[in-house]
Parts: sequence; structure tokens; C-alpha cells
Amino acid sequence: MGTVFLCPPHTPVTGVLADSGNRLKNRARFPTGSWRRNKGKTGKVRGSFGKVRSGSNVESPEVESSWRSVSLVAPIFRRHFLRLSVGFLALIVVDLLQLITPRIVKWAVDSIQQGSATAGRLARYGLYIVVIALAIAVFRYVWRQLILGFSRLLENELRNRMFSHLLFLDRGFFQKTTAGEVMALATNDLSAVQLASGMGVVALVDASFMGLAAFGFMLYIHPLLTVIAVAPMPILAILTRVLSSRLHKRFKKVQEQFSTLTEFVRSTLSSIRLVKAYNQEDLQAARFAEMGETYVQSNLRLAFVYGTLFPISGFIANASMLLVVIFGGRLTITGAITAGDFVAFISYLFIMTWPMMAMGWVADLFQRGLTSLSRIDALFRRRPELAERPGALSRDIVQGEIRLENLTFAYPGQVEPSLKSIKLRIPGGTFVGVVGRTGAGKTTLCNLVARLYPVEDRTLLFDGFDVNGLTLNSIRSAIAYVPQDVVLFSDTIAFNITLGKPDAAHEEIERVARAAAIHDEILAMPEGYETRIGEKGIKLSGGQRQRIAIARALMLDRPVIIIDDALSAVDMETEHAIINSIASYLKGRTCIVVSHRVAPLADADEILVMENGRIVDRGTHGELIGRSAFYETIYRHQTSLAPA
Repeated sequence: MGTVFLCPPHTPVTGVLADSGNRLKNRARFPTGSWRRNKGKTGKVRGSFGKVRSGSNVESPEVESSWRSVSLVAPIFRRHFLRLSVGFLALIVVDLLQLITPRIVKWAVDSIQQGSATAGRLARYGLYIVVIALAIAVFRYVWRQLILGFSRLLENELRNRMFSHLLFLDRGFFQKTTAGEVMALATNDLSAVQLASGMGVVALVDASFMGLAAFGFMLYIHPLLTVIAVAPMPILAILTRVLSSRLHKRFKKVQEQFSTLTEFVRSTLSSIRLVKAYNQEDLQAARFAEMGETYVQSNLRLAFVYGTLFPISGFIANASMLLVVIFGGRLTITGAITAGDFVAFISYLFIMTWPMMAMGWVADLFQRGLTSLSRIDALFRRRPELAERPGALSRDIVQGEIRLENLTFAYPGQVEPSLKSIKLRIPGGTFVGVVGRTGAGKTTLCNLVARLYPVEDRTLLFDGFDVNGLTLNSIRSAIAYVPQDVVLFSDTIAFNITLGKPDAAHEEIERVARAAAIHDEILAMPEGYETRIGEKGIKLSGGQRQRIAIARALMLDRPVIIIDDALSAVDMETEHAIINSIASYLKGRTCIVVSHRVAPLADADEILVMENGRIVDRGTHGELIGRSAFYETIYRHQTSLAPA
């Protein structure tokens, strides 16, 4: 036979239902953000350790046509046209060689029936079959290397493009999309596309060619018997059309549910210390088990559709075989066809059985592939909210002067602005401190200066240039930003410090580590700067993580540095010492430091006091002590100078 597979591969268990029922409804609330269920139409589930949502935000709400997403891979097919052409040519050669074998069997049977068979002639027929088998093996190896190899190349190219595209997207996307959703696209969905573009295309071409060729040979032997043999096939065509839409919907649901399961696992493992601290191992395991149990039921519903299509295809194929045995046997007895023709006809029908049975499998592969491709295509269609304008200029920011002109900003979906009519000029080389209550807008101010969100024209300027007229790289390459939430990679301390300057000498690493007051603590570690810190720096204290992040920013040696409350985990004396150290280290550079403690900012050239998204006061430490009641109250409270 010219079959690619005699039976379809098992359907992988790769998903989870978003709504796992009501059995956990009455469980106790988790102390830090309880497990809650929103049982509306969205079927959302929220977990204790990060949000777990059904569906995927990387998808459009409505996909006009799954076939539109084929344009995503069409250029890859065109680029490998020659490779695919040779591969399919080898596949067709294999099919042709397999179609010759029944003819040789016919000759052998007819020669035996007619009494003209000799040992030499039968041996020659046997040799023909052996030679054909060897040729089939060679050409089959060729098409597998070329076509299935192409599917892996396509998968690799899509994966690389996906990763590059994710790096291109801004934080607005990642605020709406979980890591689990992205991981599901990069694993399950890409695998489905790879299988459809490889084995799915092979099965389609192979089944189509073999089916038509076998049908032609059968017509040549006996037209009427051929019509009888293919009579049940329209039933299969109708059945395939009806079930394909259900396959598409159910597989799409399973893929979305796998995103939910992946995010639940990721969020739980990333918060494993909190899970253990609150003794929630059993509860989290129970949640996972329940989600998995419900997911299996979802997969079984998918398998029911798939399991219906494939056996019925086989049943129809066997029904055709039964008709051939009944009517073909009579034709052989009456002499309308020879015994060799009858054997050859059955052989061709047996060959044709593969295309009939493959119809269901091919439909399933392509439905899965198209569903996953549409999900991936939806990701590629996402664009960053903060995009460069056509014709944006690339300029070097040298002085580090920052101006805000009546800047008002509200986050997407937020009604009340986080910043209101901010007017500010920070001369190059100035050390500016920012203080204020939680929610005053300090972090938002840092995010906008760091060019992480879009702003209106002429409201934010660097060295006199409107940021909207400059490339993102022009702005960001001039800024070293240390955010509130320090992010470290699961690598060595040296790697994390030199992230922006991988070729830095060891002396440079030590210099910035000393400035961040972390050098001595690093040397006390087992392997010094080569100590691996674990995922997100789990082996380090909060203060150590923050100081390594500051050392990383200092290593960049850029004209502007922003430190957004990134020393909250160290004591006031250490914070004061670090700020004094980096102030001298960054002399001549613009430095913006946000802190809830006012004492370490005493040496700043200017201190901004923020409240409700506005700058309500500004001045030096001495000026604010005598003028701002808010500032003086915080200062005296923090330095224990408040009157008894």
C-alpha cells in the first residue's frame, strides 16, 4: 500500500477546561487572594497565585476565516518550493511503484491459471517485486527527509518569528496575556501546525494521487464493478463535511484550555514559597487535579468526533470490499474478468481503502492545524500600543535634559488620569528625588519618562526633541531604568549585572557592584560573581536583588538613570549610602530617584512632592522642610524626630 500511516496518532492530552465546576465552591478562602469563580458566560477561573483565565487574549474575538491565516505560512512554502517539489515527486514515484505491484501479481496469477507458469517466470516476477520494494524504500526515505524535514523548518521559523514578535510587543500586551497562553501557542499550537504542514500535506497528496490512480486502474479492469465499489463513498464525503466543523470548534476549545492549565502551573510554581508558607500544597494539587479531570472530559468529547469519523471511514471502505467480493466473484465465475483481474482489482481497492480511511484523519489534521494557525496568526497581528511613527529620527541623547509640558496620562481603560497637567524641566546632570503617597503617580511618571507608554505630541521632550519624533531606541538607549519589581534571570550574578553590556571586564563589574554596596556580599557567596541565583533570584534576599539591579543599571553608563523605589528592601542607612555612592558615580548624568523615604534624598538638587497625579510642591530638602507640611511630617516620622 501507499499508506503514510495505517492508523492515526493518538490525540494528545493537552488542555484544561477553564471552568472546573462547583466542587471547590465552598472551600476556605486563601489568605492572599482567594480562589474565586465567575460563573458567567466567560467561564473564568481565578487562582490564588496569579490569574487563570479561559480563552486567550492573543486571539481576535471573531476570526472571519481560518483560511485567511494560511497566508502566514504561504511564503515559507513558496521559499521551499524546489525542496517540496522534489519531495512530492519522490512520493508520487513511491505511489506509482506500489501501483505496479498488483499488475505483477495479476500476471503471476493469470500465468498459473493458464498453465504457462514456470519456476523461472515466477522467480522473475518475484524479483520484480523485490526490486520495486527496494526502490520504494529509497524514494520513501527521500520524501520523508524533504517533506517532513520541511515541516520542522516551518515550525522552527514560526517559533523564531513568534519569539521575535513577542519581544517587539510592549507591556500592554503582557498585561492582558498570561505567560501560559504564550507557552501554549509556542508548544501545542506550533506542533499542530507542524503536523498539518508535514504529515497532513503528505497524507492529502498521497491519498489523492493513490485514490485517483487506483480508481483509474479499477476502471480499466471493469467499469461497472468500479461504480459498485465506489457507491458508498458519497456517504463518507457528507459525514466528513458535517463533522469537520465540530472538530474545529472542539479543538479550538481544548487549545484555549491548555493555555489556562499552563498558566496555572506556571503561576503556582513561581509562587511556590508562598504556597508552602501558607500550607496550600494539598489545595493547589486538588485544584490542578480537578482542572485536569474536567479537561479529560473535554478531550473525550473531541475524541468522540474524531473517533466517529475514522471508524466510519473504515466501515465504508470495508463495505466497498464486500460489494467487490460479491459482484466481482460472480464476474470471475462467469468469465467476464480473469482471476488475475479479480485479484488485481481487490489489490487496487485495498490501495484505495487508504484514501477512504485517510479522509477523516486528514480532515482532523487540517482542522487542528488551521485552528492553531489562526491563533498564531492572531498573535502576529497584534501590534504594540507604543509604535514608532513613520520617519522617526534616530538622535543621540547626550545632555539628558527632560521636559514635560502639561503632560496628562491615563492607562488604557482607566477613566481617571494617573498624571494631570505635569509641567517639569529637569536639566541635564541633575539629581532629582520624587516622593509621595502610594498611588500618587510616581511610578507612572517613571514609566513615561522611560518611554514605556505613548504620550501626546510635545508633552515629553529629551534634549529639546519631541519623543514622538524619535525612534524608541534613541530614547531607551539613553536611559538605565531600575523598576520597582526587580527582574533577574536564572543565571549567574555576573550575567545579570552585565545584561546590557555582555563584554564588560571583571573590573567594571566589581566597580558598579561596589557602587551599589553589594560587592562584599557577592564575594561571601560560594562562587562569587559566578554564583547562580536561581529563578528570579530566589537564592538572594530582596535587598540583594535590588542592589544587583542597580549595579546592572550603572553598568550601562547612560546619560539618564531612573530608580523607581528600587531600594525599599534595604535599611535607611544603606539606602542613603547607596544613593550618595551612585550620586557621585553618576555625576554629570540626569538621575531620577523615587523613594518612600525622604532622608536619603536630602542631597538631591531638587525634590518633587506628588499627590493625586500632580506635582504639589518642589524644591530642595531644606526648602521643603520649612514649606511642605506633608514632606516635613514624613521626614520627622522616618527620622524619629517627631515631638513626643
